[in-house]
Formats: sequence, structure tokens, C-alpha cells
Amino acid sequence: MTGSGSPSPRPTSAQQRRWDELLTLLADSVATAGTVVVDGYCHSDWFADRLHATLHSTGRHAIRLTRRSPLHDEDRWYAHRGPATLALADGAGWRARPPGGRWDVVIWLRTPAAHGHGGAYPDDAQIVVDLHDPDWPIVRHIDPALAAHDRWYLPETRAFFAVRAATWDIKFGDDMPTYAAAVAAANIPVGTAVADIGCGTGRALPALRAAVGPEGTVIGVDVTTEMLTAARDLGRSVGAHLVLADARHLPLADGTLNAVFAAGLLHHLPDTRAGLAELARVTGAGGRLVLFHPSGRAALAARHGRTLAPDEPMAEGPLRQSTAVTGWRLDSYEGLPNPTRVQSGSAPMPSKAGIAGNCAVYCRLA
Repeated sequence: MTGSGSPSPRPTSAQQRRWDELLTLLADSVATAGTVVVDGYCHSDWFADRLHATLHSTGRHAIRLTRRSPLHDEDRWYAHRGPATLALADGAGWRARPPGGRWDVVIWLRTPAAHGHGGAYPDDAQIVVDLHDPDWPIVRHIDPALAAHDRWYLPETRAFFAVRAATWDIKFGDDMPTYAAAVAAANIPVGTAVADIGCGTGRALPALRAAVGPEGTVIGVDVTTEMLTAARDLGRSVGAHLVLADARHLPLADGTLNAVFAAGLLHHLPDTRAGLAELARVTGAGGRLVLFHPSGRAALAARHGRTLAPDEPMAEGPLRQSTAVTGWRLDSYEGLPNPTRVQSGSAPMPSKAGIAGNCAVYCRLA
């Protein structure tokens, strides 16, 4: 990944394929739209040009509304539009003045320049593209009315993590002790079966193996081949079974597990409740769930240039609701800097305050 301000003039075959996949997905997603605007703090002009070229290659009649000659472009659109013509604009000026009165689709570009501007994307954005690396764009959100989650979630998630796997531990490898502390605080019984869902490079696997002992079973599940390869290369798969699978559709029978560890998983899932319900399905009665992030919600939000919001999946209110309706009972929520302790049952599990700065939620299945 280059992280530069514009795409490389000579992209690799993998980079070109990534762009082709993303633009084809977007062209399909706006197939029924009549007006589309691309906006963001930078790059919206050439991004719209690329999308326009893709639409043209598919036979879709699209007219570009540019910032260079807005009046001329709008006149041309009114003069030449037909029933299937798409108006494709870019920039904040066009977004504030939609032809025909409204935009059918707003595409928002998340870029480094957006840091410090608060929310991850505007409320009116139906499509969000991560363009932090212009050579490797990633779709992070598409409104279900435009494309079902199953159309884009899996390939885009794999594309996001695949190029990051080799350097993941260079950036985040120093939090291994925090993972070990979170696992220890869960009090997972010796000899039981535990899975790390979304295991990445396997930072929790050694601690989970130590917790359940030689008679226990440890499973590491990740959606990205490259992450599992990194876990093996780092020696963290010793004593563990690595499985390539989607966290939303786990290849495990009902009630297989005694405990589930999920670090940084919830905010990557398109449907938090469906994800928690799937984790509950594979967990036996009384089983434990650890929802964990080593750097904490506040640090994670700052990393992405936004502030904490009360409607985030790991915020207290939404988490209480989502755990309650999926079989997990939230007993207490303390927030940062101390981790949270959650359970389902009659007696509350005591809070563990020794992992300052992270976010750790402990649950039991009823």
C-alpha cells in the first residue's frame, strides 16, 4: 500500500484488479439510480471520473457534472438525458445543489484528510469507500436498499485485511500482554472448547491454549487466508485449529463451544445482533463470551478520525439491547479505562480492572 494522495500511474495487477472489483460493485449498486454524487474531503473528482468510465463500459448512459463547468454540464444533462440517464457529480458544491431536487445516491470517500471532522461519514451517504490508500480502495458501507450485505461484505472485508496481514503485528504486535490479561480475566475452565472468532494473526491463541490446557480445544477462525497464514508463520497456531470462515456463518454445530473470544469483531460486522446471535448459537448454555479491543473504543475512534458516538455497537445502550435479544445478559458496564464485566445469571461477575485503556466485555449465555 502506498498511502499517497493519488493512485499509482503504473498499478500492479493486484491493484488494478482491486479497483476493477470495487468500481464494478459500485456500478451495480447504482444501477437504478438517476442521480449520484461523489463527495469527501479530497479525491472526489478523479474517483467520479473512474466510476463514470466504468458505467460507460457497461453501457450505462451517464453524464458527468463536474466542478470545472457546472452550468454547462447541467445544461447538457437536461438536454440529453433519457429515462435511463444517470447524472454523476462530485464535490460539496454539487452535493448541496442536486439537479432535480435530490440525490438518489451519495458516495462518501473516507480519506486521511477527513480526520478531525467528527463522524465516520455523513448521515445521507448510502455508500462509503475507504480511500486511505488510493491504490487499494475498500467499500465499508452500502445501504441494503442498494446492495445486500452478501453481495459485498465478504470480498471487501477480505480485501481490507489481506494487504494488512503481513504488517499487522508490526503495528499492533505489542498488545500481546493485553490479550493475555483479557483471556485470564475470563476464567475459562480448563479442558473446555474455546474459539477466537476473527483471530487475525492469532494474538489471543497462545493465551487461550494456556487457559484450557492440553485437554482443551482451541479454534482460531478468520475470514482472511493471509491472516491465518501470518498466525502460522508467527508460531501461534501451535495447539490450535485454524479455520477459514465467515463469523456470520460459523462451520460449527450448535453448542459446540464453552467460550468465545472476539477481539475487534463487532464493529466489522454489518449486523451486530445477527453476529451475536451466531456466537450464541455455537456456544453451550452457561458459556462465556469475551468482546475485546486492546486499545479501547476511544483510541479506536481517534485512529479513524472520529469521536465516540452513543449508537456504536460497543456503546453501553446498544450493547445492552443487542446482548439481551441474542441470549447474552449484560450485568454491568463500566466503560473506560476499566474493562466491562458482563454475564447472564443470578450473581454478577466481579469487574477486572487490571487491563486499563482497553475495552473488554465478559458475557455468559443463559
